Amino acid sequence: MSLVYTEITLKNAVDVAIAKAGMVKEHEIRETTVRAQVDTGAWTLIINDEIRQKLGVETLKSEQGTLADGSTGLYELVGPVEVIWRDRSTNCDALVLPNADEILLGAIPLEALDLIVNPRAEEVAGAHGDQIIHSIKTYSKNKV
Repeated sequence: MSLVYTEITLKNAVDVAIAKAGMVKEHEIRETTVRAQVDTGAWTLIINDEIRQKLGVETLKSEQGTLADGSTGLYELVGPVEVIWRDRSTNCDALVLPNADEILLGAIPLEALDLIVNPRAEEVAGAHGDQIIHSIKTYSKNKV
């Protein structure tokens, strides 16, 4: 099985909330777009210290974690982070592996974004199709 990557945008979710409240301008929201490895073995979003600093997210607590190589350690859990994939978004916490080479998109944000992994095509896709999401948004706009 090959590795699957996808492009996601990460935003400081607190910045997003205070921008909606009019306390900061949209362009002041701290964000970055990254190429993330899709990893269903990871439970959440895994970022490195460079991304944490770009986003300016706060440490929530420390978590014991076990890496794929079996090593364990105490890692910072930070957040909240808004994860955006195409027209879908969700908020989650992120585990910081200080010197990680890659960003990992784990099972919880994948599920929250309603995404599935297609290893044959080496891509992620909407579990229920992107057209359904578009139809729901169109319906909601017409009902308001």
